[in-house]
Amino acid sequence: MKHVVSVSLGSPERDFEAEIEAGGCLLHVRRVGTGGDLGCAEALLKDLDGKVNALGLGGVNVTLRSGQRRYVLRDGARLARQVKITPLVDGSGVKDTVERDLVPYIRSRVGWPRRGQIVLMVSALDRYGLAAALEQAGCRLIIGDALFALGLPVPFYSLAAFRTVSRTALPILSRVPIGMLYPLGNKQEIVKPRFEKYYRKADIIAGDYNFLRRHLPDNLDGKDIITSTVTLKDVQELKKRGVRWLVTPGPSFQGRSLGSNLLEAACVALCGKQISPELYNGVFQRAGWKPRLEKIN
Repeated sequence: MKHVVSVSLGSPERDFEAEIEAGGCLLHVRRVGTGGDLGCAEALLKDLDGKVNALGLGGVNVTLRSGQRRYVLRDGARLARQVKITPLVDGSGVKDTVERDLVPYIRSRVGWPRRGQIVLMVSALDRYGLAAALEQAGCRLIIGDALFALGLPVPFYSLAAFRTVSRTALPILSRVPIGMLYPLGNKQEIVKPRFEKYYRKADIIAGDYNFLRRHLPDNLDGKDIITSTVTLKDVQELKKRGVRWLVTPGPSFQGRSLGSNLLEAACVALCGKQISPELYNGVFQRAGWKPRLEKIN
């Protein structure tokens, strides 16, 4: 059995532990939330280093991507420095490959995303590959990084415009505490409806679930969601709001869709070493993992 742990700055309420079979190999996967406590996360990473097969970093990325540029996040790099032996990943490899390839996968099976559909992309920096694939498919983007990370009513409507602004803003924003940009700890459990007009305009809502959820309106009738890290409770919440399709990059494990960092760490553990992100799709195939494509209403 191989052991994989995701150390997250998120809420412990979303913790998960299971044994899953992957192409003939047994994986013990675990998610541990530290409630936004960076010191606790540092200590946990240090303790697990060398004791497990792979580690995932949740609630913060080591880098954010805009076009071909990557920007190092101060808090993500601080946590990554605690690990010296065990391979550590933050999910960005899966986001740039497996999640990017979700777009043609969904279209070939259920006929969307379609040209002209409007997509609320809650954070293009976090999932640039998915945002680019949706734009290339002819979708019209509402890019919500300023909305959801900064609380500013400033959407962007193309990746080109977003890249121009991000080159100026990111060198500054990458140095601020991650809690100023992303909901951590118990804040992940709070929903405060806001920016409803952007949700209402969208046919598809895509991106990190905690970003996506933090301002959810009560009515999402007929909307389609592309996300990750959803629990049974989350699915019930989306169903109650009228969401039509739910898509995640990996399958459902006991009703839970794992976060991208945990999926990526599982790939590394299965291979026994750090690998190029271009190989992740092949690892998913060998493990027998297909995207979760579920009609919930």
